[in-house]
Amino acid sequence: MSQSAKRVAVVLAPNFEDIEATDPISALHDAGAETTIIGIKKGEIAGKKGAILEATETFESADPADYDLLLIPGGGSPENLRIDDKAITFTKTFTESGKPVAAICHGAQLLISAEVVSGRTLTAVNKIRDDIKNAGGNYVDEALVIDGNLITSRVPADLPVFNDSIVKAINDH
Repeated sequence: MSQSAKRVAVVLAPNFEDIEATDPISALHDAGAETTIIGIKKGEIAGKKGAILEATETFESADPADYDLLLIPGGGSPENLRIDDKAITFTKTFTESGKPVAAICHGAQLLISAEVVSGRTLTAVNKIRDDIKNAGGNYVDEALVIDGNLITSRVPADLPVFNDSIVKAINDH
């Protein structure tokens, strides 16, 4: 890594899949990156299985230009984020910047609502494969799919390859 640490925006809302947030955050910290939890409001955000993470920024205050990678964990979080206009705008702006965007499991729901999946190949939990197709995306059932700046994985079992890929992406960016 360079002298200055790479910055990662982790977008979260209640009911996130704990390990899909905590495991990539740990991998990024181990690689020397700084992570910032961005939420609809500041404060504690509870995961599905009891993890508590602290949102120190909101979509209103955060600037996509300040970050080098966007991480979208799954679980129920993306369902909550996709109905927030500021979360959608943040995600769309970040994705269109060309910087790496990493989504796992239901994380693709936020990408769908940000209208950035049309013509792109990605993976996600199979329960939302039709949503991806209906948004003009190409769904494939693989542990890791990289299409341009989009890095996607399906489920917690895919975390080892997902984490390796996001660490590589942030180091290469």
